Amino acid sequence: MRKLMSAVLAAVLAALVLGPPRQAAAKPDANPGPRDVIVHLFEWPWASIASECTNVLGPKGFGGVQVSPPQEHVVLPGAGYPWWQDYQPVSYQLVTRRGDRAAFANMVSTCHAAGVKIYVDAVINHMAGGASTGNGTAGSSYSHYSYPAVPFGTNDFHHCGRNGNDDIANWGDRWEIQNCELVDLSDLKTEAEYVRGKLVAYLNDLISLGVDGFRVDAAKHVPVADLQNIYSRLNDTPYVFQETIEGGAGEPSPTEYTGIGDVTEFRYGDVVGTAFRDGNLANLNNLPSQMLLAGGDAVAFIDNHDTQRNGRAKLTYKDGTNYALSEAFLLAYPYGTPAVMSSFTFSNPEAGPPATSNGTTTAVNCSSGWACEHRWRTTANLVGFRTAAHGTGVTNWWSNGGNQIAFGRGSNAYAVFNRGGSLSRTFSTSLPAGTYCDVANGDVNGQTCTGTAYTVNASGQFTATVPANGMLALHINARTTGGGNGCTTVAVTFAANATTVWGENVFVLGNRAELSNWNTSGGLALSSATYPVWRGTVNLPANTAVEYKYVKKNGSVVAWESGGNRTLNTGTACTLTVNDSWRN
Repeated sequence: MRKLMSAVLAAVLAALVLGPPRQAAAKPDANPGPRDVIVHLFEWPWASIASECTNVLGPKGFGGVQVSPPQEHVVLPGAGYPWWQDYQPVSYQLVTRRGDRAAFANMVSTCHAAGVKIYVDAVINHMAGGASTGNGTAGSSYSHYSYPAVPFGTNDFHHCGRNGNDDIANWGDRWEIQNCELVDLSDLKTEAEYVRGKLVAYLNDLISLGVDGFRVDAAKHVPVADLQNIYSRLNDTPYVFQETIEGGAGEPSPTEYTGIGDVTEFRYGDVVGTAFRDGNLANLNNLPSQMLLAGGDAVAFIDNHDTQRNGRAKLTYKDGTNYALSEAFLLAYPYGTPAVMSSFTFSNPEAGPPATSNGTTTAVNCSSGWACEHRWRTTANLVGFRTAAHGTGVTNWWSNGGNQIAFGRGSNAYAVFNRGGSLSRTFSTSLPAGTYCDVANGDVNGQTCTGTAYTVNASGQFTATVPANGMLALHINARTTGGGNGCTTVAVTFAANATTVWGENVFVLGNRAELSNWNTSGGLALSSATYPVWRGTVNLPANTAVEYKYVKKNGSVVAWESGGNRTLNTGTACTLTVNDSWRN
């Protein structure tokens, strides 16, 4: 009796300490590692992805590729082979308009050889919709609630019976979101053991081919417990990130899914995209506090294939420079796992990728029909910046209070973003002294830089001019012996529009010995050959900040122009022309 009472007491105490019994946890949450940049090669054929891994992604240091759904899907010639047909599964055979099983397997092994992981866009919430007709890409027949090639039948799907056509009608009703149909797509009964078994078999088949992880489509339409059960039965421990769009009251929250994998953070594109679209950058230092998810749980992106088309994206490849800067910021700032987009071009949001007459996707050609924005220098070279900065936080934050910001990543990297006018200043960093290639505007080639290189002094300072709507990026793995032009001095031509009287001449004085260190007895004499523009050229050290002003001399009489000292940075081009007007 005493032993029984002791056992009961122990159980009560355990309950008080541990709380109620919990569901068994899924396998430990995997992560993509220090090379964490994911590029979504949206609708790319398997052979083109393999080539891209070898020639671009591996050499640039991309960590992984998100590939479009590889399972058999519907074929919709009557709709012009739209992009979304790939998200309507017919079976789990690996045959799509992008290639077959052998091509898929070759892609995985080729990308692995280049050091690039493969993440599959996994559609496990539903099968094809009732409005789709014909055979799938592998020739399988199907109809609404009947997919013989799996096989799935009527009893393997939810039939919510609330809205006539079984579609979700009330987005404030959690039960409908997870038991009714998403735009007529047959909603799988993921709580059923038979259905779970088929989904696990599909995902494990992909793992057997070397797939490293999954982007789980429409995850909030599947209860967490169902997904947890499926993930716990997967071979190995793949990296999982789940599409969970934040909604209103009553909808499942993205935060519910963070315990079983990473989650897509839709706020990121809203906040950062808006900041770069409108030129309001100063508050981005508070970015984590503006997100729903902690950085360690989030996959961050500026746009994805859906937001490009549904109007939610604040910026896309169509916005050019502003989009490029936002993508670079995504890679430079330490929040979440970054996912960059690589699109095919479109004007019709329903349109599929470039294809032959039968809907088969054609090989990628970045100059025809494919945007390939991941190849833009400000994206491709910032991948190396992110790798160099891995594990470091933000340091040396600076802003002008509006459209210009700069920040470091520990002592490993430093970036400047300018959505305003030309920015010239001396930046304070934690970088070690040395010469650094600006990888946002040039490539490291051996020990030289094809663009501008900047010298950081022993105090961690460097001076630069960043053009309007431009940026620069330095990191410790891009240190060089100098800029690509090889010039250590710059021939600076001063051109000043100045009206003079007989006997007056115009000179430039400044804080350099070449400009007489402000001594009015000297200075650079300008020629009046192109009057009223006075011109003169002097050699100044490259990448150097200079202060100067114009003076008029008439015998011993010296007249200074009004205003404060002018400033310039000589940069590393071999020549520079400065156009000014005399200030009365």
